[in-house]
Amino acid sequence: MTNHKNNTKALHYGHDTKLSAGARAVPIYQTSSYVFDNTDNAADLFALRESGFIYTRLNNPTNDILEQRLAAVEGGVGAAVFASGTAAIATTLLTLLKSGDHIVSSSSLYGGTYNLLSVTLPRFGIDTSFVDADEPENFRNAINDGTRAVYLESLGNPKLDIVDIEAVAKIANKFDIPLIVDNTVPSPALLNPIKFGANLVIHSLTKFIGGHGNSLGGVLIDAGNFNWENGKFPEFTEPSKGYHGLVYSETIGPAAFVAKLRLEGLRDLGGALSPFNAFQIIQGLETLDVRIKRHSENALKIAQWLEENPEVAWVNYPGLKSSKYFELSKKYLPEGQSGIISFGLKGGYERAKKFTDSVNVFSLLANIGDTKSLIIHPASTTHQQLNDEQQKSSGVSRDLIRLSIGLEDADDLICDIENAISTSK
Repeated sequence: MTNHKNNTKALHYGHDTKLSAGARAVPIYQTSSYVFDNTDNAADLFALRESGFIYTRLNNPTNDILEQRLAAVEGGVGAAVFASGTAAIATTLLTLLKSGDHIVSSSSLYGGTYNLLSVTLPRFGIDTSFVDADEPENFRNAINDGTRAVYLESLGNPKLDIVDIEAVAKIANKFDIPLIVDNTVPSPALLNPIKFGANLVIHSLTKFIGGHGNSLGGVLIDAGNFNWENGKFPEFTEPSKGYHGLVYSETIGPAAFVAKLRLEGLRDLGGALSPFNAFQIIQGLETLDVRIKRHSENALKIAQWLEENPEVAWVNYPGLKSSKYFELSKKYLPEGQSGIISFGLKGGYERAKKFTDSVNVFSLLANIGDTKSLIIHPASTTHQQLNDEQQKSSGVSRDLIRLSIGLEDADDLICDIENAISTSK
């Protein structure tokens, strides 16, 4: 299976039908815990001398299949799933970092992530420097002696800026710092950050991978390509006080980070994914390649139409030739630029709100990546907790309207947008 292409891996990887009574679909193992063969077997599982299942907060057979498939399609050595994308981000950072550590991050982030880095983590003594990711050297200039992570979104939400991942990865590598890439918007069907040097990859599985707006989930995928023995991360090279003296780099090897994330992060912070949600997300993953291409085709057609509409002040979509990120899209997103569009209407803030209230096919809600088309006005909703300067740095102008383009007929979506433009005058 390792030699197969990602489409095949997404459908088959990790599931041996002989071990699940011949069930062709992945079963839902809706259980909290597992019966041990005997006390020696239980002891061996807890000591990692045997592999198996202990408690669903740590691992579960349904979740395990999802993890194996996500690691396979992203090109990693292992993965851990979580109850939400935010849980994946928070647990990753709290496993990696400690008080006094520093993050260098792109300023173009989902509002919840920006708030986590700018407000919540400083309470734990972890500070972040936000930089304009359009210039990779900005990351280099912000790194200091305490920097222990570089963080970015491969395609910023909602700014839709494409970061030169390869250039940033070279900078992070030179300083022996892991590069963490949130790859939610492109999904692994369009972009694999590990191929360009990323060390850890995060997804909100709630979005394009799950794809149907019915289940929360998140994942961290470990590329297995970072040297945790470089002297900057003693938690991986010294006996762990949180797991009976285990030395992760020696015992686990390349998958040391994802092992610590599971054994200590999931155990102590408890952000476990429900097996039922894992099953739902598996259904989405199996059709991801087909869906994301339709999302991308629809989005490009609608973005091109918006660009020609005289009532539209500006359009941002990396697949447009007019986009400042068009050249980078040819390198990083040659198969499609995903399903998110941002644009502004002549008339500014108030007209943006009126337009958002005037659509019929689009649903007004705070999500992206659904099969149904979605809309929101970020300045008054998802990014309202940020001040004007923070909104601007994250790519949110007061007139910005974000569209998540679904799988409806593109002409029907254009008609809905056209009617809403007329109504909002």
